[in-house]
Amino acid sequence: MEEKYTKEEMKTIRIGIISLMAIFVGVFITISHNASIKGQQDGGTYNIYASFGRTDGLNVGDAVRLSGVNIGRVTSAELDKDFRTKLTMEIGKEYRIPEDSSASIVSFGLIGGKYVEIDVGGAEEYLQPNGSIGFTQDAMVLEELLDRIISLGKSKKAKQASENN
Repeated sequence: MEEKYTKEEMKTIRIGIISLMAIFVGVFITISHNASIKGQQDGGTYNIYASFGRTDGLNVGDAVRLSGVNIGRVTSAELDKDFRTKLTMEIGKEYRIPEDSSASIVSFGLIGGKYVEIDVGGAEEYLQPNGSIGFTQDAMVLEELLDRIISLGKSKKAKQASENN
């Protein structure tokens, strides 16, 4: 006896199949990303450091990018004596970073993960292994940004209301 599915059951099955495919694609992307970083490690790496006031959302293992290209990863995060977060970043040896470069923590999107973006400076000297990036920009916390926008809107509205009275 052949059993037929209702339209609602077929819809549920399709959603389940699509969800499984999305999970497999996500796992594949993660594995290939880790493999590309592992490939960098095979050619040798060196460590550099940078200190930030806030690293909200950045995790050990997250990418370090230069001009949009993955050049390494964050290998550790610890508090220093001034309660700033000191990041250790492992960089592929083939990448040379000018001494006056800066580092900032940025996100892939509104709800995406975070990574360290290195902005290249113009110095002719390069950071040596175990060198530090002196110029950093902390992670922007979305909730704080929204609070600032809302408070600016409220103050503008209050100012307009007082001018109209």
